[in-house]
Amino acid sequence: MRKRQSRGGTASFRPLSLTGQGVILMKGKIQLAKVSQEEAEQLWRMQRLAFLELLARYQDRETNPACETLERVREKMEQSDSFFYWIKWGEEPVGGIRIVARENESKRISPLFVLPEYRNRGIAQQAIRLAEELYGGENWELDTIQQEKGNCHLYEKVGYRPTGETREINHKMTLIYYKK
Repeated sequence: MRKRQSRGGTASFRPLSLTGQGVILMKGKIQLAKVSQEEAEQLWRMQRLAFLELLARYQDRETNPACETLERVREKMEQSDSFFYWIKWGEEPVGGIRIVARENESKRISPLFVLPEYRNRGIAQQAIRLAEELYGGENWELDTIQQEKGNCHLYEKVGYRPTGETREINHKMTLIYYKK
């Protein structure tokens, strides 16, 4: 990952490369494209839609991204270490991914989502690989719902390993933490 010196002298981490029109990387039909501030509401609406099923299943209002406000999404977009990307199938946005790239070179995925009608097509897997190409393949972390075996399988398939740490959110749901 490239480091860029800021005026204050601390390292700031940025994606490795940008190509025209905000498209960052592309693999087959899948591409990542930077989300602009003007697109924050569209991203927020898609995020809510993508997480509603999990909200209904687990009744988790504390950590579920469907409960996040538009204002909170905008705040995250303004953070210097936070980068939101559209996950596109061809030219159509079908999901999103947020990368938090910290000064200590660790990276975090939070959240990653694909609209229900586009799931189980390998889109999330390709999006993770593209994000890793963009920010480097080491020092990643994330968490997911332990009861969602498909999510756990996805992350393990692309090389993430459970840390052994879990956090019970309620009697229906536990978060499990992963690293790569």
